[in-house]
Amino acid sequence: MGIPPHILNKLLSFLEEDMGFGDETSTLLIPSDLTVKAKVIAKAHGILAGVEEVKALLRSLRVRVIRSKDDGDRIAPGDVVMEIEGNARVILGAERTLLNILMHMSGIATMTKRLVDKARKRNPSVRIAATRKTLPGLRYFEKKAVRIGGGDTHRLRLDDMLLIKDNHLRIVGDVRRALELASSRSFSKKVEIEVTCVEDALEAAKAGADIIMLDNMKPMEIIRAVKLLEREGLRDKVLLEASGGIDEDNIEEYAATGVDVISLGMITHSSRAIDMSLEVEPPTSRNANRD
Repeated sequence: MGIPPHILNKLLSFLEEDMGFGDETSTLLIPSDLTVKAKVIAKAHGILAGVEEVKALLRSLRVRVIRSKDDGDRIAPGDVVMEIEGNARVILGAERTLLNILMHMSGIATMTKRLVDKARKRNPSVRIAATRKTLPGLRYFEKKAVRIGGGDTHRLRLDDMLLIKDNHLRIVGDVRRALELASSRSFSKKVEIEVTCVEDALEAAKAGADIIMLDNMKPMEIIRAVKLLEREGLRDKVLLEASGGIDEDNIEEYAATGVDVISLGMITHSSRAIDMSLEVEPPTSRNANRD
């Protein structure tokens, strides 16, 4: 599929941010025409992500990728994630940028996979979704890492779907009125509404919501909402999403309530990077002329 041109431009802007006016250390120490090989080494267990983006960046820099693992592969300490060959100054200049991308995206993919595995022990069909709690400029990378880890990206932008949240309801007045106003939407866009109590969940289902987000509700409250919707014959007409206050410690309890989706902001804002390093092999010839 390849990387979209605007994403490649963003990758190059990341590199430009780190390079400043140039890598003065490498300019002073390394011959301008020296070619070297280098390896990216994993230093922790995880799920690999960011390979496609790093490959695109390296291609644009005329650095050859000799071999690499794939996005979604499991990695362990000591694994060679990628082996590359190219101009020594170029590789050293791109080192931190390419490692940051791999480490950050792999951290998100790893967290996502861990949450998916935990939740599906209790509910094999539940989806684990990210939110829009992403760092500005990094949403493409963070959401893609979620997908690589087996999660759902949820909406990427505000125009993907209608999501009626608490602040909308404070302005509009109530659940039914908000859904009536949203009824003029395009047929291709779903409408989701955020509710905080069982009664509003029922009202939203009766008013025609496609998805009901049960926000900051405890598992027992969610179970009450599910049973009420079942009793009213509405459970199969809506998707139920649990969100708010959910983490690794309680996700299994939320999955067991029978919701269809669990969304967590922590996937993107609190995942820990998977440590990696780049190690250059000593050049076979040291006779290249310095500038």
